[in-house]
Amino acid sequence: MSRYPLQCATCAVREQAVCAALTEAERGELMRIGEHRTLERGDALIDAGEDNYACATLISGALKISAIDRDGTERIVALVHPAGFVGELFTPTAHHHVTALTDSLVCLFPRKPYEKLVDAYPHMAHALLRRSALDLAETRSIIDLIGRRGSRERVAGLLLVFARAAACDPGGVAMRFDMPLTRGEIAGLLGLTIETVSRRLTDFSRESIIKKEGARGVKILDAPKLEELVR
Repeated sequence: MSRYPLQCATCAVREQAVCAALTEAERGELMRIGEHRTLERGDALIDAGEDNYACATLISGALKISAIDRDGTERIVALVHPAGFVGELFTPTAHHHVTALTDSLVCLFPRKPYEKLVDAYPHMAHALLRRSALDLAETRSIIDLIGRRGSRERVAGLLLVFARAAACDPGGVAMRFDMPLTRGEIAGLLGLTIETVSRRLTDFSRESIIKKEGARGVKILDAPKLEELVR
């Protein structure tokens, strides 16, 4: 990991993240307590059971929030995309692991000073609630994929989740993106086997719905068909 001072003026998500609710002077207070931190794929930002020392806004890349079952199996409970917020405020111990799925950049803040700003600025608390609602809606959409659809629909739906997260505009769909999860992680998230995930991706490629580009790249060739699969 590497660290360097915040540069709010050039931040790619300054109009979508929680800090969009703040005035320039209030952003200055955030800048004084925070720092940019770069993460490589697989780096842990927060560990469950450890001191809950920090919270963060994701600037670029992708994070996963996960829990480890008693048998040692990892369960991904949420995916975090740029402008997303991670961290459990007002609790001394972290309950989930937060790990970089790709090389990522975050704005990292010490939890207690951040909590003081939330208390001081009610509009910041409201922005956090709105951000949490958006993140919860995406998590529910993934749970819906797991619980109510077949393997084709589950994999197609997750591809759309990735494509929407990679889009430049809110509500848009990126036609090209890199999958932040491995096939094993996709299988674990969707309740499928790795072989089934691989078959479905191959099926979509043969049907000219997507095109695989390299090890992780995906190009969407037929977005309406992908949408139709998850209706």
